[in-house]
Amino acid sequence: MSRRLAEAGAVALVRTLAFRSPGWSERRRILARHLERVVGVPATSRMVDEAVASYGRYWAESLRLPDLDVATLAAGMAYDGLDRIDAALSAGRGVILSLPHLGGWEWAGAHLATTGRPVSVVVERLEPPELFEWFVGFRRKLGMNVIAAGPEAAARCAQALASNHVLCLLADRLIEGAAGVEVEFFAERTLLPAGPAALAIRSGAPVLPCAVYFEQRTDAHLGVVLEAVDTSRQGRVREDVARITQALARRFEELIRRAPTQWHLMQANWPSDADPASAGAGPVGSRGRRSRWARG
Repeated sequence: MSRRLAEAGAVALVRTLAFRSPGWSERRRILARHLERVVGVPATSRMVDEAVASYGRYWAESLRLPDLDVATLAAGMAYDGLDRIDAALSAGRGVILSLPHLGGWEWAGAHLATTGRPVSVVVERLEPPELFEWFVGFRRKLGMNVIAAGPEAAARCAQALASNHVLCLLADRLIEGAAGVEVEFFAERTLLPAGPAALAIRSGAPVLPCAVYFEQRTDAHLGVVLEAVDTSRQGRVREDVARITQALARRFEELIRRAPTQWHLMQANWPSDADPASAGAGPVGSRGRRSRWARG
């Protein structure tokens, strides 16, 4: 089976699920809400379909990655700002790549891991455990050092940075059990992970907002690496973590607006996703607890 045919099959399967599965009906609703936040007008069915197709492409590519050779990975990857990663690594403190669930980030991680830049990635624990172990094994096959989200993650992330790794953190959604910081994100208050900011403060590693976009050509991607966020100390740790995380939210807005239908965020991410009447509301309530990453 050709790559194009395999990818088309995966996209068609995801689209079929999106129209027929009860669970996917809710995902489409959430996708539409997120797209409306980005573009400022109600999302059309076509836009939601494009987002679903993009998610299908992500899976089709990701499942092929362990079987691709180095030359194929390199041919499918271009960068705008790769020099920023290398400049950060030259300082010897590691670098934190903070990115949204957008486009083909797995391809870029696999490519970086083949180029002499050691890559560590934090992964969310999934149920059942067998599924989580499959994801861990999948990323290890791609040459990545895998760190499971949880109580030990902060220490392992610090170790990776001390070893001068590229630490990749998907940070546009707060996962269950993690500590968050309240920010304004696409004109609404919500929580984003405190980890990138807190790790930067404690390690001295820079935080580079980035995204990996699907290009029109099959197996083609563009990695965009923005300038480092200002992580200088300006107040108490808690205040600095909040300031840095808000700056990241603004950079994520910039990156996502470049390709809204490549944003694969299918979970509720704002209070108003469950309660539309709370749109634009103030503090998000008890979920906005003090970060265990940012004590001090």
